[in-house]
Amino acid sequence: MARISIENLSKTYPNGVKALDNVNLEIENGMFGLLGPNGAGKSSLMRTLATLQEADSGSAFLDDIDILNQPREVRKTLGYLPQEFGVYARVTAEQLLDHIAILKGIDKKSERKELVNYLLQKVNLYDKRSKSVKGFSGGMKQRVGIAQALIGSPKLIIVDEPTAGLDPGERNRFHNLLADVGDKVVVVLSTHIVADVVELCSDMAIMNLGNIVYKGSPANALKQLTGKVWSKTIEREELDSYKSDYHVISDKMVAGKPQIHILSDDNPGGGFRAVEPNLEDAFFTKINQPETV
Repeated sequence: MARISIENLSKTYPNGVKALDNVNLEIENGMFGLLGPNGAGKSSLMRTLATLQEADSGSAFLDDIDILNQPREVRKTLGYLPQEFGVYARVTAEQLLDHIAILKGIDKKSERKELVNYLLQKVNLYDKRSKSVKGFSGGMKQRVGIAQALIGSPKLIIVDEPTAGLDPGERNRFHNLLADVGDKVVVVLSTHIVADVVELCSDMAIMNLGNIVYKGSPANALKQLTGKVWSKTIEREELDSYKSDYHVISDKMVAGKPQIHILSDDNPGGGFRAVEPNLEDAFFTKINQPETV
């Protein structure tokens, strides 16, 4: 059972942007969702854990491995799928995985062949093993990305915005693959897509402006909002006045009109109806009230 312990981790870029602001986080074995809007600091945290950038201060450990000061040791047990998974232009899926296996220190050719075949079957690409990866769809490339991340029996797998741009079918296939992987190692899933966390993760954190503003289970995030979320469909020209008068969590268009969710301890009247909170409500509540929980 692997574990990540992060204490007081901070990172400020040369342009003055504070990407990580005294981050403290404990991540246990299994699927962990890191949720936040674009620019929240998710990728900065992922890149730090993946030893691709240094922090200014603080500490991070993978079990007893010091991530900040022992990057080579971390990389021996790390699988990483970045937001943009680049591929070589003219190699096949089989050749790509074989090459990465060599880079990860698997020298014996027969061992590599057995591993590559196993991984291609696991991600349902064995019948495409001789095809150029360049011609793969976005979802197929992501499946190759997960396959390469699994090489070397990693203790920690980091996937950064893995389903962005995938069609619903590929997204479901990718979710099933991640769920299959996630019961044996620490998988950190960084995303701005709330549904990814709902469907995959039993533990999560919400990040905003470099801070952790919530840490716990999705179920507990919903429990905190029980009886406090109210919905109403309004006219588009009324939206600004409602935002002025109420704590509007979110608004989205339904049949051409804004449907708003507001946060209120008591029945606000005025045609609002009580609704069961969803994780999107919790997400917007936390990022609009950035207080560490």
